Amino acid sequence: MSIGSSGRIVIEVDTDTKQMLYSLLKKDGMSLKEWFLKNVDEYLGVQEQLQLEMDRLTDEGGVK
Repeated sequence: MSIGSSGRIVIEVDTDTKQMLYSLLKKDGMSLKEWFLKNVDEYLGVQEQLQLEMDRLTDEGGVK
């Protein structure tokens, strides 16, 4: 996977999937960028919580 230095993320999706996504986002009054950033924040938050829990368990000797 190529990761450039710009702030852009480029993905290729099926045309029907793209059209359905844009249609539903428009219905919800949300742009693709807004939807993406919301989901990124949620995903990163979950990952951070999992890491904190793993750290806590490790500190307590529950995970080796």
